[in-house]
Amino acid sequence: MKDSLPKKIISSAAKKTFANQAISHDEAISLLKAAGGDVECFLANANQIRQHFLSNKVELCSIVNAKSGGCSQDCAFCAQSTYHNTDIENYPLISKEKIIECSREAAQVGARCFGIVTSGMAVSEREIDEICQAIQAIRMEGKIIPDASLGILTEKRAKRLKEAGLVRYHHNLETSRSFFPNICTTHSYEKRINTVRIAKEAGLEVCCGGIFGLGESVNDRIELALTLKDLDVNSVPLNFLIPLPGTKLEKAKPLSTVEILVTIGLFRFLLPTKHIKVCGGRELNLGNSQSEIFHAGADGMMIGGYLTQAGRKPEKDLKMLKELGLDVQRRATAVRR
Repeated sequence: MKDSLPKKIISSAAKKTFANQAISHDEAISLLKAAGGDVECFLANANQIRQHFLSNKVELCSIVNAKSGGCSQDCAFCAQSTYHNTDIENYPLISKEKIIECSREAAQVGARCFGIVTSGMAVSEREIDEICQAIQAIRMEGKIIPDASLGILTEKRAKRLKEAGLVRYHHNLETSRSFFPNICTTHSYEKRINTVRIAKEAGLEVCCGGIFGLGESVNDRIELALTLKDLDVNSVPLNFLIPLPGTKLEKAKPLSTVEILVTIGLFRFLLPTKHIKVCGGRELNLGNSQSEIFHAGADGMMIGGYLTQAGRKPEKDLKMLKELGLDVQRRATAVRR
């Protein structure tokens, strides 16, 4: 009898989710408390929600760090910020030929989406020219879906990227509006929200999520999830802090495996139809438990490494997915212009 209340709360929340009924902030708090009383039941229900809305299909993405370092913003977790003393490699925008080559490599290892990522608040006109040319070539080849993460957007830039053939724009909120001032002081949360809206208005899909282990509370995690729900983004990347030496968060305490899995499950309950991908920090924070992300409700992940940190070999990830019986989605149709 003692264990029946958490199960009832979890079951009730799952029924609402299956019925496409929204879970409120207060209900999410109760759900997380119940998860603490019965983690196995919570994760099992999150997995059922994933299977119900997304079956066993998995979307893989890969990125290229197309312009590294020298960022003028003070995001507390970022190795590329000029406010931090890290040993990362700094370099200007790589050539469009190199971007295209990297997209082919990503397609070969099973990625469906390829993100062109640059450091800094925004790219220059010359850089946007190069990137748009690369996007056009990638779309013409049709081997992989081109995404981009180029900082703050304007309506003009968003329209130009869309016309070049960009499919999805990536721009994380990082954390809740409430906690954001603890993480970044050089630009506002509203700038990030506005970029998401501009991308959507231009007809782009939007990939938008956050990073966890920054010192945020469970309330902040719920607030972020509900903000993403209100924005109606397409894909939600969940990153888990890698506390890099030289950054403000270098001494941050890592999240436990259970807390990470419960966070993934929370986002599945609150965003049942969205693509939820586990990205940065997967290997470091989960180790041998990486396969559990799908049982917790994720339906995708990043492969092939991150911006300044290496990941594990794609072959190992693909082997894991095969053993789990998951269906990796691929891109195969070229766009003719």
